[in-house]
Amino acid sequence: MQLKTSNKESKTKSPLREWIEAIVGALILTAFIITFIAQSFIVQGTSMMPTLQNNQRLLVDKLSYRFSDPGHGDIIVFRYPANPKEEFIKRVIAVPGDSVAIIEGHLYVNGQHIEEEYIAEVTRRGITPCIVPEDHYFVLGDNRNNSLDSRDLRVGFVPRENIVGRAIWSYWPLSKLEIIRAPEALAQLSQ
Repeated sequence: MQLKTSNKESKTKSPLREWIEAIVGALILTAFIITFIAQSFIVQGTSMMPTLQNNQRLLVDKLSYRFSDPGHGDIIVFRYPANPKEEFIKRVIAVPGDSVAIIEGHLYVNGQHIEEEYIAEVTRRGITPCIVPEDHYFVLGDNRNNSLDSRDLRVGFVPRENIVGRAIWSYWPLSKLEIIRAPEALAQLSQ
C-alpha cells in the first residue's frame, strides 16, 4: 500500500517577482499617461514672460484636444514646424477662419481690438491682416518682442497636427502654483 502525500504547491510569488511586476506595471501606466493624457513640461526661455518664467514647470493636458479644438487664449505646447523634435510653448491668438493683425502695436482679431493685459510691453513687430487657414492656429509669445512665433515664417501658422496639448497647471516653483486660464479678452472670442 502506497500513501500519497499531499504536496500543496505554493502559489505565492517571490518578492523579487512581485517587485518586477509592480515596476513594469508602473512603467506601462506611466507611458500610457504621458502618451495620451498628460505630461510635465519645463518652460525654456523667456518668450512667454511675464505669464510664464524660464524653468517654470507645467502640466500639459494631452487629452482634451482629442475631443475639442484649441481656443483663443489657450497656452499650447506644439512641435516646432522647422524641427519637429523641438517643442514650443505659445498662446493661441487666432483660430481657423479668424482674421488677425498687429497694427501700431495693437492686436486685432476679426477686426476687434484686443486689450492685452498679459503682455509686458507694446509689440514692436506688427503683421498685416491675414486669415488663419483651416486646421491651423496663429500663436504668439507673451513676450512679443523676444518671441519666435507665427509672425516668423519659420513657425508660421501652426498645423493642428503639431499641437501636443494645453498647459493647464503650473506646479513649480510653488510661488507660481496656479491653474492656467485664458485671458478674458481672448476667451470671449471663443464664445
